[in-house]
Amino acid sequence: MQTSLSIPLYQEGELNLNTAIQRFAPQAEWVGIRLVEETTHSRSVRNHRPDGNSISFDRGVMIEVLHAGHFGYAGTSDFSEQGLNRAFHKALELAKAGSKHKIFSFTEAQRPCSVGHYQTAVFRGLDSESLKEFTDLLMAASRALKPSEKIVTAVAAARIVETRIHCVASNGTETDQKFLLLANNFSATAQVGVDSQTRSANGGVARCLQMGLEAFDRQEILQKCAQVSEEALLLLEAPNCPSDSRDLILAPDQMLLQIHESIGHPLELDRILGDERNYAGSSFVKAKDFGNLKYGSDLMNVTFDPSMPGEYASYGFDDCGNPAKREFLIEKGVLKRGLGSLESQVRSGLPGVANFRSASWNRAPIDRMANINLEPGTSSLKDMISQTEKGIYMEANISWSIDDYRNKFQFGCEFARLIENGELKGIVKNPNYRGITVPFWSSLKAVGSADEVEIYGTPWCGKGEPSQVIRVGHASPPCLFSNIEVFGGGQ
Repeated sequence: MQTSLSIPLYQEGELNLNTAIQRFAPQAEWVGIRLVEETTHSRSVRNHRPDGNSISFDRGVMIEVLHAGHFGYAGTSDFSEQGLNRAFHKALELAKAGSKHKIFSFTEAQRPCSVGHYQTAVFRGLDSESLKEFTDLLMAASRALKPSEKIVTAVAAARIVETRIHCVASNGTETDQKFLLLANNFSATAQVGVDSQTRSANGGVARCLQMGLEAFDRQEILQKCAQVSEEALLLLEAPNCPSDSRDLILAPDQMLLQIHESIGHPLELDRILGDERNYAGSSFVKAKDFGNLKYGSDLMNVTFDPSMPGEYASYGFDDCGNPAKREFLIEKGVLKRGLGSLESQVRSGLPGVANFRSASWNRAPIDRMANINLEPGTSSLKDMISQTEKGIYMEANISWSIDDYRNKFQFGCEFARLIENGELKGIVKNPNYRGITVPFWSSLKAVGSADEVEIYGTPWCGKGEPSQVIRVGHASPPCLFSNIEVFGGGQ
């Protein structure tokens, strides 16, 4: 039976979430509402011509209820009283139906009471630069990327996302988080005959940061674009990567994918519990491995860190209200903690983190990695090169393949240089390497220092049914691995 209150559902044109909670709370054991508003600005230039210019806005709520140990969800972009009522009753209906077949009985303990706010630290706001000035920067970057007719495609693109996530619940939870998320992509493709080589400024994907327009430093961008085009041309003349075993140094922009695929995904507890098996895959990691498995060498220290300034997936609270904090996942090579929400933690009996996250208002939260970082060591890139007799240095991911258990993998990079007797030598193209997760990380023999850490991220991490594409961040210094199988393209 619907409860009628004299407090208006809308105040000053804004949806009053607390009023909605008061109306729905008497009809369920627990009720939560998550409002998501997102504005996305996309702009791109291809070969000195504007190629895309769009602004989109998305807004909706997800209503969640607990009934007889089971959670039900329903989303809506209809903010009328009728629309919210329909969504609430649909969520309640689904919770009641699911409770008859539940595999675990949840309680309000999996929805902690939290009150607080989070906001991206911004030094240059969006109003600090005109749209024309911003477009002029992309045009200048495109020109820097294409100094020769051998460069057939030059792309300069940027995306700016403004997001607000406001959550309230019947247990007193109220969190309000505001994010400014920036991504840029600068790439040049060179071609002669049938051979083409692509070089990018940001590791094969858009560089993703959480900050203001200070991320778009004009001088730095133009210098990087000039370097990118020069290296794309050099790759055309370079020999193919050799096929043998040698020491491997990975730059931070390739460590992005190495961390993401061989640490982030296999440590997600819902995979380990079997929830993702028929879509995103499972994991070679077992519940018994936590606290026992030697995942890598003693130099391997990996953290979940949603508090790192500037990193793409920093936040104050996850989508069930759990306060987010830095935790060690792997310490001195030993697996300590999984990437599992409060729901997965109580189901598995394993320690987890605040990573219950959804892609938008129309998706229910699931276990997702956020900022997963390799902690710095004490070496430098110069030291790593000098101690390598036979090796290769690789930058910027361009392709990847990893099995359903996140165990066997091979990755391809854009750019590489050989190392001989402690010195960098010639450029080689189409560099690839392969390995198995635990032996690969066990071969880690040097980790760069804190002043060589670089922050990267991606907006395209896919998982879940229905599919959810979410934002993640990764920070790492360069790293040296011993005796790794490398090979050229097409092998």
